[in-house]
Amino acid sequence: MADFDGPLRSDPPGPSWDELAEGDSRSVPEFLRGESWQDLGDEKLSVDRYISPEFFARECAKMWPNIWQFAARVEEMPQPGDYVLYENAGRSYLVVRQDDGSLRAFHNVCLHRGRKLRTESGWATDFTCPYHGFSWNKDGGLKKVPCRWDFPDMQDAEMTLPQAQVGVWGGYIFIKENEGGPTLEEYLAPLPDHFARWRHEDAYTTAWVGKVIKANWKACAEAFMEAYHVSATHPQIMPFTGDANSKYMMWGDHVNLAITPFGVLSPQIEGEATEQDIIDNFLKYNGRVVEPGMTLTVEEGMTARASMGDHNRKRFGKIFGRDLDEASDSEVQDALTYNVFPNFSPWGGFQPTVVYRWRPWPDQDHTLMEVRLLGRLQPGEAAPQPEMILVPEGGSYADHLGQLGNVLEQDMNNLPEVQAGMKASKTGLLRLARYQESRVRHFQHTLDKYLAREDDDA
Repeated sequence: MADFDGPLRSDPPGPSWDELAEGDSRSVPEFLRGESWQDLGDEKLSVDRYISPEFFARECAKMWPNIWQFAARVEEMPQPGDYVLYENAGRSYLVVRQDDGSLRAFHNVCLHRGRKLRTESGWATDFTCPYHGFSWNKDGGLKKVPCRWDFPDMQDAEMTLPQAQVGVWGGYIFIKENEGGPTLEEYLAPLPDHFARWRHEDAYTTAWVGKVIKANWKACAEAFMEAYHVSATHPQIMPFTGDANSKYMMWGDHVNLAITPFGVLSPQIEGEATEQDIIDNFLKYNGRVVEPGMTLTVEEGMTARASMGDHNRKRFGKIFGRDLDEASDSEVQDALTYNVFPNFSPWGGFQPTVVYRWRPWPDQDHTLMEVRLLGRLQPGEAAPQPEMILVPEGGSYADHLGQLGNVLEQDMNNLPEVQAGMKASKTGLLRLARYQESRVRHFQHTLDKYLAREDDDA
C-alpha cells in the first residue's frame, strides 16, 4: 500500500484514548483510566526561560541541587569498586559501588587544589588525584596526603569527600545534592506503583546513544511531552498513530504522562483506511515495537490494534521470559511516555522500553540528549555493562537506533531552530495549547516553585 496522504480534517478528533482502550481485548490497568489532569490556564511563557543566562543560573542554584536526578542504571556498576561519573549543571559526582554492595555518591573534586578526581567512569580501589596525589578510599574517607607534615592543622574528618544522597528504584540510581525535601519514593509517586506491573528492575540497557543538541534543555524535553507536533513533524506515522487522541495525565508536582495510541488512524486524516493499511504503515515506520522485515496479516473481523496486541503479547512474552496474556493491547504497543521532573522520561508498558534524559551541556543553549533502549533479562541472565555512544556533530541517532532514530532526527531538526527563533522573537512570548501542551505547563509550574524558594537549602 502507498503511504496515506489524505488531507487533514478540521473537526474535533474522534474517540478518546479511554474509548479506544475500552475496545482492547484485555483490560488496561485501572491507574491509566479516568482523569488525572489539571487545567493550568493559558498564560504565555517568556522566551527568557530558555535563552537567558540569568534564568539558567537560577536553575543551577535553586532547582538542580534540590531535585532527585537519574544518574545511572545498576547494570553500569555491578561490582564493588565500579563507579559512574555523573555531571550536570556545573556539578560533578562519582557514584560508587561499595564493598557491601551499597551505593554512595561523592562530589568529584579534590579537597586540596580542586582538580576533578576522575574524568570518566570506571573501576577503582581508591580515588587518587592526578595533580598532587591526595587520595580517598571508596567510602570517601581520606587515605593519603603526600608530605602530610606540611599540613599541620589538617584533620581527617574535614577531608572526607562531601556526599550527595543516593536512592535506587526500578534499577535506576538517583542522586540529590541537598538534604531535606521528599524521599525518592515520595518524589516519584505514583510512578513506582504503576511500574510495579512493568518491572524495570528486570530490565537492562541494550543501547545508549547521546547527542549534543543546540537548544535549551527544557525545549528539548518539552518536545517529547506532547503529540501535538506529530502531524507537522512526523507525518509518516499518522496512518497508524492517534496523535490527537492522546491522553494527558499529571500527579503532584513531579510526574506526568502522555498516552498516544497506535494501531489506529490519526483523527486528523480525512478519509478511511483499512485495518490492513494501518498495520502495513505501522510495520513500515514504527521502530520500537516492530522488527525489521516483520509482516502481519489482519484476520477478518479483527482490528489493526487487536492484531498488533496479539502478536506483541507473544513476541514480548518470549523476550521477557514471562506469560503476558493479561497485558492489554495498549501496554504492548502504545506510547506510555512518563516524565519525572525535570529531565527523566521512562516509557511504560510490556515492550522494549525507551528512556530519555536531558542535561544542559554545558549552558542554556546546548543539551546532551540521551536515549536508552531497555530490554528484559531472562531468568538467571546477567546484564552486560553498557557504555554511551556519543553521536559526533553532524551524525544521526539513526546510525545507532534505526527507524526510531529517524523519528528522533525529525525532532532534532526542529530544536536548534526553536532556540534560534526564540532569540529572534519580537514578542518574546510563547503560547501553549490548553490540553495537548498541558504537560509543558505542568513542568514549568513545578520549575517556578523551585525557583521561588527563599534559599538554596529549602
